[in-house]
This record gives sequence, C-alpha cells and structure tokens, in this order.
Amino acid sequence: MLKLIGAVMVLISGTFVGMYQANLFASRPKQIRELVLIFQRLLTEINYSYTPLADALQKIGSQASEPLGRLFMAAAKHMNSPQGHSANESFHYAIDKYWSQTAMKQPEKEVILQLSLSLGTSDREEQNKHITLAIQQLNHEEITAREDQLKYEKMSRSLGLLVGALIVILIL
Repeated sequence: MLKLIGAVMVLISGTFVGMYQANLFASRPKQIRELVLIFQRLLTEINYSYTPLADALQKIGSQASEPLGRLFMAAAKHMNSPQGHSANESFHYAIDKYWSQTAMKQPEKEVILQLSLSLGTSDREEQNKHITLAIQQLNHEEITAREDQLKYEKMSRSLGLLVGALIVILIL
C-alpha cells in the first residue's frame, strides 16, 4: 500500500514538472510580446511626453503585468535613488533581482542590457534608433520562441508524465 502511494506521488510529481516546463515554453512568447509593447510605450514617452526616463520606467512598469512590471519598476526605483544610478546600472540591478521570475532567456536579457547602455546617455534620436532596434530583435526572438513552443510544449507535458512513470517502474 505504501509503495502504491509513493508511486502515485512520483507520477504526479513528474506530471507537474512536465506541466511547469510546458508553461515556461508557453509564457516566453507572451512575455517577449509584452516587452515589445513596453518598449513601444517607452518610445512614445520619450518622443511625445518628454517624460524623464525614471518616471517613464515607473509609469510603464505600473501598467505592465508581472513579472516585467516589477522589473521596470525596480529599475526606476534604483534610478531615482539618492545615489543617482544610471539606466545601465539600474537595469543590471533589476535584472539581477527579478530575471529568474521571467520565462525569458539570455537573448532577451542581452537586448535589455544593450538598450540600457544608450538610455539616458544619448539624444532622443539615438534612443529612438536603439529602441527600434531592440524591438526588431525582440520580434525575431518572439518568432523563435513560438517555434520552440510548438516543438516542445506538448513534448514537455508528455515527457514529465513518462519520466514519472519510468521512475515508478524502476522503483517497483
């Protein structure tokens, strides 16, 4: 009886791990799309509202869903600190603190960090070019993420269940 309960727990655990991994594959394209929309809003704030960068990041972060909203709000808060950190330092801080909560991978992280180098240190036209380039790069990454989702989402669910079943068979 105890073996049966243990086997069911292992099988359920394997299934949940597979579903978690499948959820990451499904969340990544959505988060990349939201990041593109955030950058488009930032472009609007810079071009038309003439909002200071920290205030624009705070406003955009409050409008965005979690975990990206938290990331942008942390960057804004760090930038507004009495030490007066740069955009690059602020994004490094926010990414170190909140990146693990996202489903995004290294290419998206590199896009944000590359963009942070030019934010607040160049004129409006240069910032527009850099944000537009970041948007293009993220659109490409979104296509790749959607392809990965189609390839691996269903497989991850099945694999979780099958690995759980394999462990049960090996234990019994």
